[in-house]
Amino acid sequence: MDWKNLPSGGGGIEDRRGGGGVPGGGIAIGGIGGLIIALVAMFFGIDPGAILGGGDGGQTQTQTQSQAQAQAQSQSSAATDESYQFMDRIMTSTNQVWGGIFKQAGRTYTPARLVLYTRGTQGGCGVASSASGPFYCPLDNKVYIDTNFFATMQRQLGGGGDFAYSYVVAHEVGHHVQNELGIADQVEREQRSARSEAQANQASVRLELQADCFAGVWGNRVKDQAKITQADVQNAINTAQAIGDDNLQRQGAGRVVPDSFTHGSSQQRIKWFTTGFQTGDPNKCDTFNQNYNQL
Repeated sequence: MDWKNLPSGGGGIEDRRGGGGVPGGGIAIGGIGGLIIALVAMFFGIDPGAILGGGDGGQTQTQTQSQAQAQAQSQSSAATDESYQFMDRIMTSTNQVWGGIFKQAGRTYTPARLVLYTRGTQGGCGVASSASGPFYCPLDNKVYIDTNFFATMQRQLGGGGDFAYSYVVAHEVGHHVQNELGIADQVEREQRSARSEAQANQASVRLELQADCFAGVWGNRVKDQAKITQADVQNAINTAQAIGDDNLQRQGAGRVVPDSFTHGSSQQRIKWFTTGFQTGDPNKCDTFNQNYNQL
């Protein structure tokens, strides 16, 4: 993948790296349910603070000043920071692609923003920590990524590559698209009225698989410009397989419990990412009007 061919300057990046983290050590997660949430958060989930219903959306003056100082220091060296440039081009590209799709549909798209941080930071959904993994906060329309995550991704998932990393970002922007379209609110209502935890989890799986498909749509729209190869696509597919709920559960607890899935199986995640990538059509990403067993 030649990501340097993608446009830059529209990523809306807040660079908070080097800010020293946030007092309190992040979000406390415990118990069996907490373990599942931790896995969700670590691999492409929505903010765990929002899932748990915790976190203070406000910031203290000291934290705000610290973040502003860190951002000013980081921005000054951004021109020579390749990881910053990579994230800027991926975010700029995803926002441009979705802006164009929305315009064709007669809608207005509000670009997502990206917060880069190390160790921890304060966001609209509460505290983000390095243990959270990448996530999207619907309360401030921002994607949060600890820049050390990609090294963790290579180490723990046994894979990587620029397009696989881009898939992570595009998936989170996919959640922003869902927020813009009102899909996220609809899922939240369905989960509140669900008759069981399993039924609520099914709504979450549909949401996550659609975000995978949206990530594939973006990939399709830039594949020529970014010179995406079959090897790049395979890297993304390997990542989708590695983060399937069944695979994570098998590695973590030694057994698979489908009713507890929140993101989808490896096969489902591959299927929906591939659907988006092969078609480039967001209308093919309707995971909500299919029989759940046929997803």
